[in-house]
Amino acid sequence: MTEQVQDNMHEQVQEVLEKLRPFLLRDGGDVELVDIEDGIVKVRLMGACGSCPSSTITLKAGIERALLEEVPGVKEIEQVF
Repeated sequence: MTEQVQDNMHEQVQEVLEKLRPFLLRDGGDVELVDIEDGIVKVRLMGACGSCPSSTITLKAGIERALLEEVPGVKEIEQVF
């Protein structure tokens, strides 16, 4: 992947996360983009989201679904700690 394509994907992922952030903040959590590697978006769930039993659902059904729909090249999302 070229650096320009990588930078563009990074920007698009950040835009999607910004759209989702208010919902996470409302529940006392947040999300941070850590890295994007070969279409795998690595994020860190913070605050209440980091320890919530529903965080896997939030990650896969919420954040991953939005990224797959809105950002070309995203393959999956992975949580890092």
